[in-house]
Amino acid sequence: MKKTEMSQSSKLAVRMLVAMIAGIAVGILLMLFRESIGEDSQTWQTINRYLFQDITAAGGENALGLFYIGGQLFIRALQVIIVPMVFCSIVLAISEIKEASTLGRISVKTLLVFLLSSVLALILAAVVGLICYDAGLFNTVIEGIEGAAGSTSSNPLRVILDIVPSNIGAVFSVNNSVLSVVFLAVVTGLGINAIRTQGEVSIYKFCKEINDIIVIFLNFVVRKFGPVAIFLLLSRTFATYGITYIKPAIAYVVVCVVLLLVYLIVGYPVLLMVLTKLNPAMFMRKIFKVVVFGFSTSSSAATLPLNIDTTINEMGVDKQVASFVLPLGMTINMDGTAIMQVVATLFIAGCGGYDVSIFQLVLIMVLALIASAGTPAAPGAGAVILFTILSGVGFTGEAALVAYSLILAINRPIEMLVTSLNCVGDSVAAIAVSKMEGKLDMDTYNKR
Repeated sequence: MKKTEMSQSSKLAVRMLVAMIAGIAVGILLMLFRESIGEDSQTWQTINRYLFQDITAAGGENALGLFYIGGQLFIRALQVIIVPMVFCSIVLAISEIKEASTLGRISVKTLLVFLLSSVLALILAAVVGLICYDAGLFNTVIEGIEGAAGSTSSNPLRVILDIVPSNIGAVFSVNNSVLSVVFLAVVTGLGINAIRTQGEVSIYKFCKEINDIIVIFLNFVVRKFGPVAIFLLLSRTFATYGITYIKPAIAYVVVCVVLLLVYLIVGYPVLLMVLTKLNPAMFMRKIFKVVVFGFSTSSSAATLPLNIDTTINEMGVDKQVASFVLPLGMTINMDGTAIMQVVATLFIAGCGGYDVSIFQLVLIMVLALIASAGTPAAPGAGAVILFTILSGVGFTGEAALVAYSLILAINRPIEMLVTSLNCVGDSVAAIAVSKMEGKLDMDTYNKR
């Protein structure tokens, strides 16, 4: 990586950090101000209408919502290229791997690292969550909490069926079928490899040119507008967040935050050191801006472009490996989501008065592993998919559903930290696989 690029990257990280701190500080001050004057006061209603109101929601027809519009324009600018970016990057990564044995080896190593990371996260969440459950920390009385509507019950194994789409057009028209996009990209890449001996393949050139355009677009959007968008998103999130909702579930929030931070700050560095023998301090310093960006946007998909750029240009990961591992990880490697879902399930069990046996705990872990792999890389998706796990273990009584509604109501800050964890886990896997393949640029990784 060139010195000027390193300098720009460092400046971007500092700007994002400043934006995050400023956004949280302003948001908390506004939240406290709202609590002091009352949410229904005319003053707050005016502030909310001009700055924070969701203009697409009911009641927002006459609102200005400047912070909402600014944040959403940035998120949508990133979301619009998710499908073509994932498709093109995987197609190029696979089609540029000449030997089928190499592709198979990379795929197996990637999936094994994903599985190891997720299992360790699940064990940590299950052990600590069960201790808190047995200690009675989750036996919380909840009255009249209303949250967003959850998903309907469905078999967690459906995620396997949805890998193969029945309609290609439908897959490319939405952002919540990324696993199907990955499947189509893999098939296309393998097909290009198979027919390349017959001459130049037009779709390869097309994907390469689209990918180049996406890189230019993303560099412009992230570097020019990223810090401003982070400030707007965080300010609005904390300003509109209700203190009253967090009080009944303070144990759940604290346990989740502590576990997520432990796995982020301790778990991933240890895992990286064990798998690669590399200095984890270098990794944590360089990945910090990805953590900030993921926390601010609460979307793994929106964070993917920055994660790819950082992992390749600052970590020294081979471009082919990163282009395959990171989009795949965004789709199925959800360590943070798995931790949150296990703790949330045990919290709901405590609120609902359910006994949790070792067998049920193992079942919760298995369902969380499957459900997290099928969770869309979008804000709030993890808490909604949580209902699948509750249905699988039978925690669907009235008290449990009230507790589930509480999770939906308060889970936004948790989801923000969950996203950071998911993104860091993908980068760890990419570095590990690249190192195992002997394709990690050690000079770039160790460069300060």
